Amino acid sequence: MQITAAMVKELRDSSGAGMSACKNALVEANGDLKRATEILREKGLAAAAKKAGRVAAEGLVFTALTEDNKKGVVVEVNSETDFVAKNEGFINYVKAVAQQTLNSSAQTVEALLEEKWAADPTQTVKDVLTQQISTIGENIGIRRFERYEAKENGAIIDYVHGGGRVAVLVEMLWDKCADDKACNGPCFEAGRNVCMQIAAMSPKYVCQNCVDADYIKAETEFHTKQALAEGKPANIAEKMATGRMQKTFKEICLMEQEYVKEDGMSVAEYLKTVGQGEKCALSIAQFVRYEKGEGIEKEESDFAAEVAAAMQG
Repeated sequence: MQITAAMVKELRDSSGAGMSACKNALVEANGDLKRATEILREKGLAAAAKKAGRVAAEGLVFTALTEDNKKGVVVEVNSETDFVAKNEGFINYVKAVAQQTLNSSAQTVEALLEEKWAADPTQTVKDVLTQQISTIGENIGIRRFERYEAKENGAIIDYVHGGGRVAVLVEMLWDKCADDKACNGPCFEAGRNVCMQIAAMSPKYVCQNCVDADYIKAETEFHTKQALAEGKPANIAEKMATGRMQKTFKEICLMEQEYVKEDGMSVAEYLKTVGQGEKCALSIAQFVRYEKGEGIEKEESDFAAEVAAAMQG
């Protein structure tokens, strides 16, 4: 059967695969569009399996929120190269994954992958991921996600920095405003500023009271031993350790950090100031910060050596 350009285009539009792959699949299927689609999927699975072992440390982190700001999600989808991460098709795919995850009840990536893809319920999330791997030609993976739901007197606020390099979700709480209406714009703006603070300063905890007791004990002992090793008496060493821990809290605790937009003011003081102006008491219930590729050991390569080796053989 003769394979026409129109048939190739139809298969390409429905599958997202390349022109050459679509033509070859149609030839193999003798023009049967349904069978050609199956062939592409089978080959995509094989290609994805080959790429699965390759390190994917690039990619994007992204957020999605419901219109009422009561629910939000942050996701990380990895690719092998930064070039792919800047591709419009990949960016749109990550946004779709974020929206899928926002509307999902899945608690793990594995459960999410088994769900029906919202835009095409004939496929699972895993099927669509496999198609992306086949089309883009790199190993791609949905690595992680976190979903927040706000309490009645709060909202989920987000911030994405650097086009998807860092993403932050914050659950902000407030008391009702004086006119008994939900908190207004300035409080949302404050939440956005706190998100930017988290993106820039990478705190680990909301406040000092949130810090793990075992961590505090271990760090205090470390600083005490350090002071003793410097020749300080035990009572002085204990005071020095306490002082050093207070400095640590100002680094790792959001509320104790210096507010980056206002010298001499902590984040807690900034929120108190905004709250007083709006007749609200603002607080941060929780936050999450994702940075793409963090914690992934990326393979280092000598590009010049690779090119030289390719030229030689």
